[in-house]
Amino acid sequence: MSSSEKRRNTTPTAGAPAVELLRINKWFGAVHANRDVSLSVAPGTIHGIVGENGAGKSTLMSILYGFHRADRGEIRIAGRPVAIRGSEDAIAAGIGMVHQHFMLVDTFTVVENVILGAEGGRLLAPGTHRARGELAELASEYALEVPPDALVGDLPVGLQQRVEILKALYRGAEILVLDEPTGTLAPQEADHLFRILRRLKGQGKTIVLITHKLREIMAVTDRISVMRQGRMVAHRDTATTTVAEIAELMVGRRVLSQVEKEAVKPGRDLLSVENLRVRDDRGLSSVRNVSFSVRAGEIVGIAGVAGNGQSELMEALAGLRPVVGGRILVAGKPVGAGGRLRRRLGLAHVPEDRRRMGLVMPFQARESAILGHHDDPRYRRAALFDWAAVSRDTAGKMDAFDVRPADPRRITAAFSGGNQQKLVLAREIERDPLVLLVGQPTRGVDIGAIEFIHRRLVAMRDAGRAVLLISAELDEIMGLSDRILVMFGGTIAGEFPAGRATERELGLLMAGAAGRERSAP
Repeated sequence: MSSSEKRRNTTPTAGAPAVELLRINKWFGAVHANRDVSLSVAPGTIHGIVGENGAGKSTLMSILYGFHRADRGEIRIAGRPVAIRGSEDAIAAGIGMVHQHFMLVDTFTVVENVILGAEGGRLLAPGTHRARGELAELASEYALEVPPDALVGDLPVGLQQRVEILKALYRGAEILVLDEPTGTLAPQEADHLFRILRRLKGQGKTIVLITHKLREIMAVTDRISVMRQGRMVAHRDTATTTVAEIAELMVGRRVLSQVEKEAVKPGRDLLSVENLRVRDDRGLSSVRNVSFSVRAGEIVGIAGVAGNGQSELMEALAGLRPVVGGRILVAGKPVGAGGRLRRRLGLAHVPEDRRRMGLVMPFQARESAILGHHDDPRYRRAALFDWAAVSRDTAGKMDAFDVRPADPRRITAAFSGGNQQKLVLAREIERDPLVLLVGQPTRGVDIGAIEFIHRRLVAMRDAGRAVLLISAELDEIMGLSDRILVMFGGTIAGEFPAGRATERELGLLMAGAAGRERSAP
């Protein structure tokens, strides 16, 4: 009997919540991650769970899905107590989960990923044939169209997410948990995801949505629960609350939505880019004769739809991608290949993808905190590492950037995404570089940490440093930047001074609209 068949043979209690978590407690060593957490989710609704990074949201949902087991507490599904010892029990109870970092095999096709673990027998052909038919029905019903024979690794991130949702629905999920689902999506992809969620809700599915993006959660949820420091601190109906109230409940204080900064006072050029040409991984031209500069005491933001050369530009500036032509200068000095010389000249880099390029997940935090700087004499004792010195240095960075828990020996992968991001930022900013290249600085970061990160970037600018910012968040680009460059098709399509860029004008240039270019005076 399949897991969905087993679930359909259980009769829900009339009027019962779809999900009830009662007094859930979870410890990881000395860390009390969930503290007597209770939650009730009504059937056929979209229920948001918000909180700062490390508040215990993902841990709570991992308990519901069986990745972790509660040390104390009770779980009820449709009014009946259930024992969830692993993901198999969760699936049998009608629960599906889409994780922040997708659980897909890149070298498998869409169909192969969907049936993985649910093949239905020793022979793959019958299961694959049956899955094709069910996937076609699901895709049509929920607007989840994905090419079934495409390799997952070749799909854009938005389509990969659809595969994860299809996997859960294929296994009969009536309750769908999504953990930070828009963290890596473009705005258009996020909008389509929300249309899918509303359609799922309309078909009677129950959605639990974990996210740090409050405007999104206000747009799509029916009810919001707020966690802080492992506890559930508030529940609100979405229609009767505000972004400001939810933010204050999350952080425990009033949060500024817009960073305060003084008028720009730019100095000399600290980063100069002259006729830069770069190729992408396929050997195609992705950056085409791009020239610009970033001055001391200035934040320059680059806006653009993903795939228009911003990522390749950042990698080339950091020494991670070969330059085909042109020059890069830091404080007037040309740089060569590789990143080590650039660091010595005063250039630091916060990559767009912290997990793939900024950290080593199995390393301890203190090891990740010195990546690229491991030859610093402060960390050495003769030919060996002075781990006591490394730990002290990392502890200082963690304190300065409010990394939680402040444990230098904790495995990097065990930190929440926002705390991983703060660890990368601490590593690069605390060395006081002349030039900071920062890509997606607040991706997957909660509102309190966003405010903190923005303040640190503005503090660098006010200290006379140069900051080059790439972000998928247009509000972030407009709020932080002193000048805004727009990239389209690998070129600079337009340039705006800070106060004169409108979202509409930027959007037109990002979309490649002709005749809309403007230049700063």
